Amino acid sequence: MLKKQVLTVSFAAVAAFGLAVSAAPMAMAQASAAKAGAQKTTDWTTVVQQTPEGGFIMGNPKASVTLIEFASLTCPHCRHFHEEGMEILKNQYIKSGKVRYEFRNFILTGPDYAASMLARCQGTKRFFPLLDAFFSRQEEWVKPFMQVTEEQQKQLAAVPQQQQIKALAEMGKLDQYVRRLGIPKAKFDQCLTDQAGIKKLADMRKSAIETFQITGTPSFALNGKKLEGANTWPDVRARLDAALK
Repeated sequence: MLKKQVLTVSFAAVAAFGLAVSAAPMAMAQASAAKAGAQKTTDWTTVVQQTPEGGFIMGNPKASVTLIEFASLTCPHCRHFHEEGMEILKNQYIKSGKVRYEFRNFILTGPDYAASMLARCQGTKRFFPLLDAFFSRQEEWVKPFMQVTEEQQKQLAAVPQQQQIKALAEMGKLDQYVRRLGIPKAKFDQCLTDQAGIKKLADMRKSAIETFQITGTPSFALNGKKLEGANTWPDVRARLDAALK
């Protein structure tokens, strides 16, 4: 809450013979290498897609278990869940293909709106690394928003609505923070004035409330059903283990 891509002519026959003899084992070696490559285990944490609902999903599309997290980037409890469980979730459940994990933004505050839009508009390759950056240094980037004055808030109210999230983000110095994450000012401006992106976040929140009765963060759904009484990593892990049996 707020307040990372030469043999001479005399030896020609011998050379040709040698090439013919060596071709068979070489072909066998190449075939073996290709087979080994095909059998190499996929790291499913590298497979990320955006879902029709607007979430970002990581993992094996054919996984038997799907976990959805509804979270806010400004929520301390969400940060704690991320710090305590995310590496275990990725390395022990998602990576092998057993579990597919989806993150859906559940917006709580104006700064949350801005940070979420910036993470989302960088695409599937950068979304989860940026999520890590926002959660791991949450206190650092949220603090300047807490120092926005009443006068600045009045100025914000006079800004055209389609520009307000960008204006708030600048007041909270979020442009300075994300520049260190590789997001230049031009991209910052583009992301935070994307009206379709703003609407998508609002629609996701509405859908979470109506479909899963989400009222706070973090909240979770397992295989399409809300997890009641589970909002910490130990609780969620226990439900995952039970579902995988």
